[in-house]
Amino acid sequence: MAKPTSIDDYLANVPEDRRTALESLRAQIHALLPGCEECISYSMPAFRWRGQVIAGFQATAKGCSYYPFSGSTLASLASELSAYSQTKSAVHFSPEKGLPKALVKKLLAARKAEILG
Repeated sequence: MAKPTSIDDYLANVPEDRRTALESLRAQIHALLPGCEECISYSMPAFRWRGQVIAGFQATAKGCSYYPFSGSTLASLASELSAYSQTKSAVHFSPEKGLPKALVKKLLAARKAEILG
């Protein structure tokens, strides 16, 4: 399969349950971060703000993942993320539940603060 060149290309090949969850997350990010630019980074859908990647997502075999493109964002929100499975670079969530808008807002705010330094 060819590498996606846009978020729409990526989502076209994602199973429906995960596609619906990721489309919802995409809309949340746009609502919370007006003017962000969609891109593909590391072959995954991502969003650029002020020239830097601020967030990304991916469908996985078992669900979905959110990537802050930062080594410290998730650690800074450890208590808010304790209910989610995660790695150092991603938060994993089920397509049925998605990520709450309030949590997405906190993730984006933490990453914005890093970018603004």
